[in-house]
Amino acid sequence: MMTVTYIGLGSNLGDSRQILIEAVQKLATLGTVKTSRLYQSPPMGPQDQPNYLNAAVQLITDLEPIALLDELQRFEQESGRVRLRHWGERTLDLDLLIYGEQQIHNERLTVPHVGVMERDFVLMPLLDLDENFQLKGQLLKDLPLLQHPSLTVLDEENWANI
Repeated sequence: MMTVTYIGLGSNLGDSRQILIEAVQKLATLGTVKTSRLYQSPPMGPQDQPNYLNAAVQLITDLEPIALLDELQRFEQESGRVRLRHWGERTLDLDLLIYGEQQIHNERLTVPHVGVMERDFVLMPLLDLDENFQLKGQLLKDLPLLQHPSLTVLDEENWANI
């Protein structure tokens, strides 16, 4: 059975644009993908690190949630991901934000992702993919956080050339 999922992408080490393009190409091997615009945002954690490039991908896949998580983590490792510090810099961060209508809470995965509603660098790319996106009965475009976003659009759709 095919499920509509949403993946958040972020990078602030190395050639971030190329790393995200390669990540989208890898995601495309798991199903049908559609990309948001590409954004630049300030770091959420320690401020002594470069700005992030962020995007989101809608992935329609037949993978079960944990199998999908395993693939995302494999892609992160293939791009040289290291966890230096909490909310620190990284070559590639892939977060499983939404998995169909499912609510999942286990030791490896929480879906919907805990930070979705509090992070403009997640919300704005999601709204690129579906301007009427709703989560927990809330229309995302109506959230007050989006009145003064901290991110900048770098590229419109098709930046990943898929």
